[in-house]
Amino acid sequence: MNDQKTEQPEAAKVPVDIDELKLQTLMQEIKDNQNLSLGILGGMGAAAIGAIIWAVITALTNFQIGWMAVGLGFLVGIGVRSLGKGINTSFGIVGAILSLVGCLAGNLLTVCILISRQEGIELFNLLTRLNPAVVVELIKATFNPMDLLFYGIAVYEGYRFSFRRVSDDELSKLTK
Repeated sequence: MNDQKTEQPEAAKVPVDIDELKLQTLMQEIKDNQNLSLGILGGMGAAAIGAIIWAVITALTNFQIGWMAVGLGFLVGIGVRSLGKGINTSFGIVGAILSLVGCLAGNLLTVCILISRQEGIELFNLLTRLNPAVVVELIKATFNPMDLLFYGIAVYEGYRFSFRRVSDDELSKLTK
């Protein structure tokens, strides 16, 4: 039996005495500076970029890489966080929804690229002819149950990374 004790990091041994008034002031300042509209724009842009990257890689490799969904969820979360700077639950919900939309768009765009190649139709021409009924049919026809796993992870990542982080500098200013 090993009698040696495992040393804990110094930070874990020192109790932190947070000034409640400073914490409330910081939280109010963060809430005053958050912007859901910009967060939505950041997430939409990231979802579009992620969907395009997903489709191009899938079309070039002729192989659907499920982990692209995870990357897309991460990208969307970072987009929401960077522009929205929010801490409310609504930012995570936006990140989750836009991650799912980005995944569906990535799959749809991939299918459109493949159809465009196979039928010799310009991609832009094909995309302009899409309507909601055709989109639903294409998504249903190409759906794979394994998609649920990767979509779920993407939604989780989109939610998780959408929130503003409190910096070490901000934390250091909260002590009494």
